[in-house]
Amino acid sequence: MELHVNAKIKIVKPVNEVFDAFIDLKKMSNYWFSSDSARLEQGRTVTLRYEEYDAQVDIEVLKIEINKKIVFKWAGTEHVVTISLNEPDNVSTTIEVDQRGWTETDEDLVSQLLDNKEGWVYMLTCLKGYLEYGVILRAALVK
Repeated sequence: MELHVNAKIKIVKPVNEVFDAFIDLKKMSNYWFSSDSARLEQGRTVTLRYEEYDAQVDIEVLKIEINKKIVFKWAGTEHVVTISLNEPDNVSTTIEVDQRGWTETDEDLVSQLLDNKEGWVYMLTCLKGYLEYGVILRAALVK
């Protein structure tokens, strides 16, 4: 059985604006990572930074379909994240994040799954706040 976490949200913005918020470095810093090393492009490795937490991680961008999908792999893991965008009408977008790569033998498996689910729900909530209301919620999660 392949284990994965999934999070989904609807944002009242057209798909091109939502897609651009994932690709554009300046926009991403308003809801997710504080900075990154390069624009997300297929085949590129990008360093994402959380300056508030003195942390960074590399991702390898595996696939980009404009206004439809972004697929990347967290460096040093087998974890693949697929961000899918669906535009049910001209004014809203459904975003679904799916992360795969765990095995049943992973240490602290339940904790890892819960932490990742929480992280994706938080990121999507911050994205909704930023795009729909211009509110910056990122870097407020306390563990």
